[in-house]
Amino acid sequence: MTSTLARALWLRTEPLHAVVYFDPECRGLGRAMGLKGFWMGYFAMRVGPLGPVGAAIAGSVLGAFAPRSVERSLPAAWEAVTPERALAERARGAAAALRRAVPGIDALAGELAAPMAAMVADAPTLARPLFAANQPLAERIADPVERLWQLTTGLREFRGDAHLAALADRELDGLESLVLAAATGRVPAETMRTDRGWTEDEWAAAAERLRARGLVDADAQATVGGRELRQAVEDATDRLAARLLRPVTAEATDRLLDGLAEPVARLRAAGVPPRANPIGLPPRQD
Repeated sequence: MTSTLARALWLRTEPLHAVVYFDPECRGLGRAMGLKGFWMGYFAMRVGPLGPVGAAIAGSVLGAFAPRSVERSLPAAWEAVTPERALAERARGAAAALRRAVPGIDALAGELAAPMAAMVADAPTLARPLFAANQPLAERIADPVERLWQLTTGLREFRGDAHLAALADRELDGLESLVLAAATGRVPAETMRTDRGWTEDEWAAAAERLRARGLVDADAQATVGGRELRQAVEDATDRLAARLLRPVTAEATDRLLDGLAEPVARLRAAGVPPRANPIGLPPRQD
């Protein structure tokens, strides 16, 4: 039951976090800070909580990007912007996007934030680097919608760290995880390959490694075993992410999920995230 609630929590909070990737104005935040395009801004803002790290650390904690893709942005981004500015701009931009898409979000923010804040404050940081870096940020933010957005970010990075642990436990590297996810129809293959910076040859080599393990067939479609392994990864991620629920009663969790339903519906109506998306959210949230 807790694993089911953990998945429901992800389905109802991830769209709020995702405005920073899919809202048109948020997509321009990097350029507005003097960075070269969306991806340099993405890397600076996503790993900014860790400080001015280089490509090796960023690539490790993000998991799915080709090393050269990260190296094009880091550490060069820190010549144009500090991590502190990157974080401030992403929080302001995300809050503005939420206010555009969800009228009345200011009135809801405090109620929605309370149980999330309890989850984030109580969650352990051991072996969860991106979560650990994001954990203290919400308490430093005065604006209620910025704070709400940062709390959803803490929740998603906790789950993201758990997901990478689940992949590593099943001996899948970042590229193999993308190929397998695409093979099951969870994410669009070509978009995932190009957005994450992998070449066609690298993608094909990863597919061959999975084929040798019996996880995909000759057409790079998931086998029964591949689907079972991919589901095992999701189940393990849900189980590990369920730790977030410990400080909050089931009744409070249900109220939170109910309170998030309308904001999520408005965001999805605005195309955040789009139906086919690289974060694996299904078209429906129920």
